[in-house]
Amino acid sequence: MVAIPRTLLSTPDQSTTDDRVAVLLMGYGEVESYEDFANYNEQALNLLTAKFAPVPTWIYPPLAKLLALFDRHEWDHQHDHFISPHNSIFERQREGIERHLQAKWGKRVSVFKAFNFCAPYLPQQVLAEIQSQGFTKLLIYPLLVVDSIFTSGIAVEQVNKALAQTFTGEDNHWLKSTRYMPSFYNQPDYIELLARQVTNKIQQHLAVAHLPSQTGIVLMNHGCPHKAKGFTSGITESQLLYDAVRERLIYNYPLISIGWLNHDTPMIEWTQPNVTLAAQNLMDLGATAVVFMPIGFVTENHETLLDVEHIISHLRRKRPDVTYVQMPCVNDNDDFAAMAAGWVDGLITDLIGEQGTVVHPSQRALLAEDFSGHHHDSAHNGHHHHHGHHHDEHHHNGHHGGDQGHSQEHHHAHHHH
Repeated sequence: MVAIPRTLLSTPDQSTTDDRVAVLLMGYGEVESYEDFANYNEQALNLLTAKFAPVPTWIYPPLAKLLALFDRHEWDHQHDHFISPHNSIFERQREGIERHLQAKWGKRVSVFKAFNFCAPYLPQQVLAEIQSQGFTKLLIYPLLVVDSIFTSGIAVEQVNKALAQTFTGEDNHWLKSTRYMPSFYNQPDYIELLARQVTNKIQQHLAVAHLPSQTGIVLMNHGCPHKAKGFTSGITESQLLYDAVRERLIYNYPLISIGWLNHDTPMIEWTQPNVTLAAQNLMDLGATAVVFMPIGFVTENHETLLDVEHIISHLRRKRPDVTYVQMPCVNDNDDFAAMAAGWVDGLITDLIGEQGTVVHPSQRALLAEDFSGHHHDSAHNGHHHHHGHHHDEHHHNGHHGGDQGHSQEHHHAHHHH
């Protein structure tokens, strides 16, 4: 056990902790003009693909330009100069969540948006703005997709880079308190909202002409790579969300399948069945109508719009006798804004009540030295025997539960070192 000198421990400093909270909603952001595509693709490849593909980094810029050409063809020629509504929907979501939070907290809470890939809302630009407004408390809230443990790993990566950049070099870091909303895949009100939207759509548009047992439902998740170099890729959360929504619907509508919206990249094994296969399977089981509902995305984007549209037009050519219904994401539905505000209310209560800790980046080297134990040999040996016994007590008291093997190893390690 290394004693850290009292002066090194960060002490709360009343004068510098602001009691307001900045909520940072994070989405991908989507380019609205072709010119930005190559840059967007390069950043996306860098952040996303690097986590799971055996691709050398020099390939990103030329690959990004190539993808931009495909995108241009798809958006300009096939979709008549498509402009993504993603950014404006995301802004309405930000505004709605802020309205609901301010109804309770007033001006103590402000909601900002950051896009992983789109200036002028890149995380570093937005964090610089939050800092300049004097905030010292931050809630990081990835909103766009539910597999956010993976996607927001990217969000956190960018936030960390930005925090390193917005640190002005004075001894105190401006940020005193942080919280993080990992995902909302298991929020009962979100699950309920999705099931209700599907049921309403079927009752209003399909029930008159299709039997419930012939009404197929494809619940669409954000595709995930199976191997992501050890990163959690979000499959578990997405799967649990699907299971929960399916459970709500299956007693009335037995034909339900998960459908993963994959980016079919070479050499990478993606989640299955993809949306096309899922729909074909339901038709094989006798579906005369198929509803496509995005559950893994809460904001419309080119995957939920263009990709699903492509899939449906491809299926329609093969099976023109089937009715296809493309549903929107929850988007800026006010029920959704209210629940999304509710999910983080407890975290905001925490942040507002918290004193905040002053962090001194200049002390990192000093601390690292402390923890490496080089300068504390005599102190370390003095504690050595005691530590062994101390561990033993824990071991016998069953503190380690199922981890006994580990604690024995640990115990032995101490005696031999």
